[in-house]
Amino acid sequence: MTIPKLLVLGTGGTIAGAARSATGKSYGAGEVAIESILADIAKLGLEVELEPRTIARIGSQDIGWKEWDALHAAIADAQSDDSITGVIVTHGTDTAEETAYLLDLTLAAGKPVVLVGAMRPADAVGADGMRNFANAVRVASDADAGERGVMVVMGDTVFAASDVRKAATSNVDAFRGFPRGPIARVTPSSLDWFAPAHRVNTDARYPWPETLPRVAILTAGAGMDEKPVEALLGIGCKGIVIAGMGQGNAPRTVLGALEAAVQSGVPVVRSARVDEGMVDRNVEVDDDARGFVAARALGPAKARILLMVLIASGITDAASIQAAFDRP
Repeated sequence: MTIPKLLVLGTGGTIAGAARSATGKSYGAGEVAIESILADIAKLGLEVELEPRTIARIGSQDIGWKEWDALHAAIADAQSDDSITGVIVTHGTDTAEETAYLLDLTLAAGKPVVLVGAMRPADAVGADGMRNFANAVRVASDADAGERGVMVVMGDTVFAASDVRKAATSNVDAFRGFPRGPIARVTPSSLDWFAPAHRVNTDARYPWPETLPRVAILTAGAGMDEKPVEALLGIGCKGIVIAGMGQGNAPRTVLGALEAAVQSGVPVVRSARVDEGMVDRNVEVDDDARGFVAARALGPAKARILLMVLIASGITDAASIQAAFDRP
């Protein structure tokens, strides 16, 4: 039997964190080298070959273009390397949904790509990183894992990149999926898919950009005025995502300022600050008249990622942007 070979790209995060106290709250993200993590994993006796490569050793709140560009290049190379079965990316949980979605939009379907993290550092009581990583190995080396796009494995659960979000600050089961829930359940010894692969023989939706434009998320609040919108335009934002109330609503003065932004050539996407739900067109806000885009199932973080990729691809008119957000 051929042993699967997985490329493991380390970026840091809590899974590579060192606790200040085994029972305390504070820790340093990314302080443990990926080689040390894999040395501990080797003790589990998993039938897999793991090839480590360090991309970064940071908390995921600091991840950005440099790390994304390196990750994309490494994964693209691995997809064309016949010796590599799949890819695992160790990643902080704060922005895992953004990295996973960006990669999913810009990589062709094929070999499994799995992001994995932890809610507790490795030396804390009840650490979850070792089990999560063993689960990621199970997924990335499974014969049926390909053609499913980028996935996130956390808490014995597998999520598609387009659905996953972090819904709690520190719970071990902090991740949820919307509009779909989990696509599989996994343990170190079992894996149960809930549906067939959904990206069979699909190319990347968008090319990898040379850079990403500045797009801001603005959270709406009661009593808010138009000044924050004007400030974002003043620093050169090329797009704005409004994390609105309810179904993506905002005070009239804010909507007026956002409409002016659209008229000046800056796309505006209405998302919602609530935990989950659809933001539909023309409910309380007249999107047709104002030129806005409704984020549909995407929360603010992923709506920003998609808008950045669209603008980088030269797609800036509201109708074309809406079509991209409407796409499953």
